[in-house]
Amino acid sequence: MDARLLSHVISNRHFCFLILVSFFLLNCLEEFSCEAQIIPEDEVQALKQISIKLNVVYWKNVNQKSCRSGELNLNTDKFGSNEGNIEVVCDCSYNSSTICHITNIQLKRLQLTGELPDDFANLPFLRELDLNVNYLSGSIPKAWKVLPLVNLSLLANNINGLIPKEIADIVTLEYLVLTDNQLEGPLPPELGKLTKLKTLAISGNNFTGALPATFANLKNMVDFRIAGTSISGNIPDFFGNWTQLNELDIRGTSMEGTIPSTIFHLKNLTKLRVSDLKGPDMPFPNFQDMNRMSQLELRNCLIKGSIPSNIGEMMPRLVRLDLSFNRLTGDIHNLQEIPNLKYLYLTNNQLTGQIPLWITNAKQNFDLSYNNFIGPSQSGCQDSNLNKISSYPSDEDRSIAWCLKKDLPCSTTSKYSSFFINCGGSEMAIGDEKYDADVSPMGPSSFYSYNDKWACSTTGDFIVPLLKGKPNYLAQASPNLTVTDLYRTARISPLSLKYYGICLRPGNYKVKLHFAEIMFPIDKIASGIGTRIFDVSIQGKRYLKDFNIEEEAKGVGKSIIKEYDVDVTSSSTLEIHLYWAGKGTIFIPSDFAYGPLISAIAVTPNFVPDTGHISVGVIAGIVAASFVLIILIMSILWKKGYLGKEDLEDKELRELLQTSYFSLREVKAATKNFDRANKIGEGGFGPVYKGLRPDGSLIAVKQLSAMSKQGNREFVNEIGIISALQHPNLVKLFGCCVEGNQLLVIYEYMENNSLARALYGHADQRLNLDWPTRFRICMDIAKGLVYLHEESRLKIVHRDIKATNVLLDKDFTARISDFGMARLDEEEKTHISTRVVGTL
Repeated sequence: MDARLLSHVISNRHFCFLILVSFFLLNCLEEFSCEAQIIPEDEVQALKQISIKLNVVYWKNVNQKSCRSGELNLNTDKFGSNEGNIEVVCDCSYNSSTICHITNIQLKRLQLTGELPDDFANLPFLRELDLNVNYLSGSIPKAWKVLPLVNLSLLANNINGLIPKEIADIVTLEYLVLTDNQLEGPLPPELGKLTKLKTLAISGNNFTGALPATFANLKNMVDFRIAGTSISGNIPDFFGNWTQLNELDIRGTSMEGTIPSTIFHLKNLTKLRVSDLKGPDMPFPNFQDMNRMSQLELRNCLIKGSIPSNIGEMMPRLVRLDLSFNRLTGDIHNLQEIPNLKYLYLTNNQLTGQIPLWITNAKQNFDLSYNNFIGPSQSGCQDSNLNKISSYPSDEDRSIAWCLKKDLPCSTTSKYSSFFINCGGSEMAIGDEKYDADVSPMGPSSFYSYNDKWACSTTGDFIVPLLKGKPNYLAQASPNLTVTDLYRTARISPLSLKYYGICLRPGNYKVKLHFAEIMFPIDKIASGIGTRIFDVSIQGKRYLKDFNIEEEAKGVGKSIIKEYDVDVTSSSTLEIHLYWAGKGTIFIPSDFAYGPLISAIAVTPNFVPDTGHISVGVIAGIVAASFVLIILIMSILWKKGYLGKEDLEDKELRELLQTSYFSLREVKAATKNFDRANKIGEGGFGPVYKGLRPDGSLIAVKQLSAMSKQGNREFVNEIGIISALQHPNLVKLFGCCVEGNQLLVIYEYMENNSLARALYGHADQRLNLDWPTRFRICMDIAKGLVYLHEESRLKIVHRDIKATNVLLDKDFTARISDFGMARLDEEEKTHISTRVVGTL
């Protein structure tokens, strides 16, 4: 504008006034227009009711004029944060831009409580409802069926009940996310009517039954997840017709059969996760059409055959490949490099050949453990992040890792008979037991050994999308959790965790596994949020299936110990395996609080360890001398009238007998003065009574006749022999009592009494023993006898084996009892005698 025109405009005062008025009117109109855009009263009231029921404090000042620029003017400074997210969107395009309607609600990670309210149904224009990661409970309201929802997301809450079939009336629905809740029952077939559905994520629930056939209609499906549920039946063929499918997750279900080949022709698949299938073997799949695949997990799917050497060409975008726990064979020497691969799990197969250099030299997380490779292994069990534990067969015993034999030799002087581990924590002493530290950070593919005594191996990575920061394979209890020191730490793994006892002496061991759930919240509002489920095997035998620490211990932070008697053979190795089979929740209570967790391990022998410094002959001589000494003492006591005539003081007896001593007062209190109601049996030398000790434990009291020389002989024999023996199939001696005319032997209490009563007792006493149980009882008796005759340092001949001397515990484990007639089996003397012994 030139100077002349500018001067003319400035001189024209009327024109300037008009300009000012125009600006004023425009501002007023704009302001008036915003004020005119109101929210209907029924929607305002609906928000207020929802606010009350879910304690949403941000909605207290909501009114009809609360809408500003597409967002609700809430009573908060911001709509999102790192901790939580609040977003309420209103669309003001209705009725010539004079009416606003609530269309989107996001209330995520806000610790909201209460049951899902029906009142959301009073927001008739609601298209998105996202209540992810809260503490909401109750069932999904049927009233929501009237909503025009496109996205309904209730991930990671505590919602229960069935999925109401009325949800199928929301025909606009494209995204339905119900992952990690407590929903149950069969899936409603009516969901097949949701033909616009693109995402159905219902993992981490308790659904049962097969997938409805109507799901074949869901041909727009892009993301389908049912992992960690009990959905059963065969994997349906209609998956192959979902041509838009991008992600399929069916880990840890109860499904059976082989994976339909049509799935491997879905060209849009980028993530395929299947695990722990039941059924027949299946051949290695053809991945020719899956060049978009980035994450492939076919774990424990009974796959056999060899891995194609050009698998990297078929799936060049692979970042994660998990083919672990299958039946794969073949030479991998020619396996071509997969350039983008960061995680490779081939553990627990039968792969052979030399390991390719691109795997050996990789700095990524690769696990080749438990295979049958050949050739040099320069670094033993671990090469950088490459785990090779047990990946080379041994010429002596293929069950033992070649790397263990090379790096951890077991000489005669270095063999152990016990070890204690404070899993995930520092060294500590508890009583006389020293728990070793276990603080190695480990990782997705790691092996670590401690002083050639025990070792640890981990497999698996945390792949939850919500994961923030680097995952930790060590767990620490929160400060507000009250637990003893042994349970303040734990080791965790997202897939497989193994501990090994190395260089153990052969024999039977007591394995104690200590557990406490320390990663879950303990406050009342968070109770029941999250479920950790895994399996536990020892020496290849599964002892715990679908183990839930919180459920078994009856609460968060409460400890529970699982005890097992297991054998260690000449291999000298004990293996404890904790395995996640894909069950439970994975998003709550945190993004890496799933998979195995263990607090401590204690392994002790059920036998008297041979230190290697005392010969068997010396031990036998010491024991024989002890027998003579005890007999001599008992004879002196008898002659002096202490046995059967006068009371012998506790103090005196404690000095004479080398076993735990019970006073007569204790025994009488436990048996209620030998009440006939507590009598549980009758032996050849007296009755047996059930007793209850003050600490609540049960005992069995065998009462012998002190006036009988035979009773005295049995008493001495019993104390002398059984106190020197320890085996899971021999009854345990707790102690004895000698007072007045009483000779009492105190044993552990056996809940199911004797085998004789179980088989031949009165009708109300007999037990219904099935044939597998009978066979196990026979094997238990045989194990006990083998121990007495061959494995024990003292070779013992029982000489009175019969059904009445075989006792059964609560699990029907058989234990041999009554060693009154037993004698040492000396090599220079025969144990055969023409004299009749035993009882009838």
